[in-house]
Amino acid sequence: MTKVSSFGGDPTAPVLIVAPHPDDEVLGVGGTIARLAHEGREVHVAIVTRGQPPRFDAAQIATVQAEAEAAHGHLGITQTHWLDFPAAELAEHPHGALNAGLGKLVADLAPSLIFAPHPGDIHLDHQLSFLSTLVASRPHQHDYPATIMAYETVSETNWNAPYLTPPFVPNVFVDITDHLETKLAAFCLFKSQVKGPPHERSVETLRALATLRGATVHRAAAEGFVLVRNVI
Repeated sequence: MTKVSSFGGDPTAPVLIVAPHPDDEVLGVGGTIARLAHEGREVHVAIVTRGQPPRFDAAQIATVQAEAEAAHGHLGITQTHWLDFPAAELAEHPHGALNAGLGKLVADLAPSLIFAPHPGDIHLDHQLSFLSTLVASRPHQHDYPATIMAYETVSETNWNAPYLTPPFVPNVFVDITDHLETKLAAFCLFKSQVKGPPHERSVETLRALATLRGATVHRAAAEGFVLVRNVI
């Protein structure tokens, strides 16, 4: 089992989680975020999109933003960065703008470890966020993010076409046994997004997934990731 503090390049450098929408970061990386913050790492979250009228009304937008702030505070996140691209419309937005937005954030923060959505997710916002994360993290100069990992998002990662799109097959597991309850509590703070079982976006599903990922490596609870790059 890889210890969190032993990967990701410089352990004193920030960690960045790229989330296409508010709650993706909690669903896929919440336990790891809590563990990293507990271990003293500076953790930043980039929320790529924000709901915009007329697709989302002002009350919905304000509610989700307030929920994100509460959840991030509970996890110990250092700072939340709202990039404000239009939710569910990234495919219609100039891709160069997204590259530039994430590129500036990566340059400003200089993270050694980045978590990004999996490229096989069914939502185009997730796919494009992953691609722009790679563009922003290109090793075209001496300093760049040493480690990139892709995370899974229930109801997005597993709803794409089997065998036709990249499958999520985790090869890095982070033990979140001591931080699972913190993750679940943070998810519950997204009250507008929480569903009852057997819906995938339920507390019961997240607990079951953590148990499954943990059992894979003989731990009580874990989050799984796909390693994209690791420079040692």
